[in-house]
Amino acid sequence: MESIIIKTSFDADATGHFGQFGGRYAPEMLLPALEELEAAYNQAKSDPKFLDELSDLFKNYDGRPTPLYFAENLTKKLGGAKIYLKNEGLNHTGAHKINHCLGQALLAKRMGKKRLIAETGAGQHGLATATVAAKFGFECVVYMGEVDIARQRINVFFMEQLGAKVIPVSHGTKRLKDAVTAALQDWITNVDDSYYLLGSALGPHPYPSMIRDFQSIIGLEVKEQIQAQAGRLPDYLVACVGGGSNAIGLFNDFFEDKEVMMIAVEAGGRGVDKPGEHAARFQTGGAVGVVEGYKSYFLQNEDGQIQSTHSISAGLDYAGIGPEHALLHDQKRVQYTFATDKEVLVAFQTLARTEGIFPALESAHAVAEVIKLAPTLAPDKIIVVNISGRGDKDVFIVAKALGDKAWLEYLRREAGE
Repeated sequence: MESIIIKTSFDADATGHFGQFGGRYAPEMLLPALEELEAAYNQAKSDPKFLDELSDLFKNYDGRPTPLYFAENLTKKLGGAKIYLKNEGLNHTGAHKINHCLGQALLAKRMGKKRLIAETGAGQHGLATATVAAKFGFECVVYMGEVDIARQRINVFFMEQLGAKVIPVSHGTKRLKDAVTAALQDWITNVDDSYYLLGSALGPHPYPSMIRDFQSIIGLEVKEQIQAQAGRLPDYLVACVGGGSNAIGLFNDFFEDKEVMMIAVEAGGRGVDKPGEHAARFQTGGAVGVVEGYKSYFLQNEDGQIQSTHSISAGLDYAGIGPEHALLHDQKRVQYTFATDKEVLVAFQTLARTEGIFPALESAHAVAEVIKLAPTLAPDKIIVVNISGRGDKDVFIVAKALGDKAWLEYLRREAGE
């Protein structure tokens, strides 16, 4: 396996900035901890022992490499380009989040930390954090907004079974943004013995670069797999984007390949023309600001306050986006588009009924874009779409959204027992 640590032309500068974005805008009491983390990571990523141990975990614990699968039925249904699925849902814990959780857990162990702190929205990052905490013997605390707890109860149950303490966040919008704030407050209080295992390619330096590096295994595998299967590079890469970890992991190894187009799909929610009803930073309402330790684009209201967001997918229900994505947007290296909740549900059912694969609602945003894109392209074109997670976690949301009466009756019957 190639080294998972690679540097791109878009890497941060010495101050942690991607152009004007990124940086380390953190409380003074956290600066020593961030400097300690940066030093530890810089040492670890050049240590063959660390990389060998991580590679072994990827292969023998996580189950990598994940498959790159030619979606023949979906390709025939849509017409046009050939569609390949990078199935990150077949990772241990069911999503790409385990990639950076394994890397950070090894780093926390190396640093002598005893406790992991995490935030989560969809629960996949929280589940992966709880998993690595159980494996490596860390105490684990996961902060999760009350709204997300209600719609991702399956993952909450499994986190607790793994020994993690899931703390509901009841302030603000009770979603991912507020869970991040609570996790940071915990870290400030317990900085000496705790490691903040951040869940996406954002936050203060060095997190965006570090998480990008751990997730770059996705693109490294895709480049090798597509050349073995198709004999060439893809024409398009498509991924959903909230904070941005699965997308940057897919894109990272292809930035120098100028012929490869990249599309990142934001959460259009109930419509990008409705403030507070979507999480599409680059479509309308997004402006540059500094929030939660980094500078990037954030959805803001007229007073400059962070705008409320909505998405059928808890993992994309976030007002900000990672700083490297902000630079890629401004440089037009990546095209940022969106899919609405309704389009996402159609994509979820379409992939299930053509290929027998249930995508996470986050990943279904990328599938929704492929449904629009593929028919416009010639049959010799190739699209690789990142199925960043599997959809069993979303059964309550999907059944309710589709009005499944049998499922709702089952829940009522179980609740009455």
